[in-house]
Amino acid sequence: MSVPCRYAARSCARTLRPGASPFRASTSSLLSTQRRQNSTEAAPTSPKISGIVDQISQLTLLETADLVSSLKSRLNIPDLPVGGFAAAPAAAPAAAEEADEPAPAAAEKTLFTLKLTAFDVAAKAKVIKEVKNLLGLSLVDSKKFVESAPKTMKESVPKDEAEKIIATMKDLGATVTMD
Repeated sequence: MSVPCRYAARSCARTLRPGASPFRASTSSLLSTQRRQNSTEAAPTSPKISGIVDQISQLTLLETADLVSSLKSRLNIPDLPVGGFAAAPAAAPAAAEEADEPAPAAAEKTLFTLKLTAFDVAAKAKVIKEVKNLLGLSLVDSKKFVESAPKTMKESVPKDEAEKIIATMKDLGATVTMD
């Protein structure tokens, strides 16, 4: 912070604090102000609530988890998916629309993941060469790739191309699966 900014901040703080010295801010009053601002207590609470808060703060982590599950079951609070309350209103209209319309037929998968699962040791050189051409790897990287099988070769491959790659690799002596 530059000197004029510090001076302006101090002078504003002095005008807001009654009884403060116009030339120097006391450290203790600044610390107490910071503590009050960082405090989570909004207002004084009843002794009953403060007693419950004191008891809860002394629980272990496992006891706290048991307390939460007991409160959920007693108060009929459902487990919320990740995203909390923000995701709940958006999901409700979608569920209503799904109930009105019949479920669509299972969509046929169009993109597949190819995985090199095994290869014939006698045809290892041919498999390495084909992997080098397919994936654009160097010869050393292709060798390491083939030797570390089973390993994913390509992702999001159209069905036609995937079937061609599987046929080519099968002719060379490698086993490739399509997921």
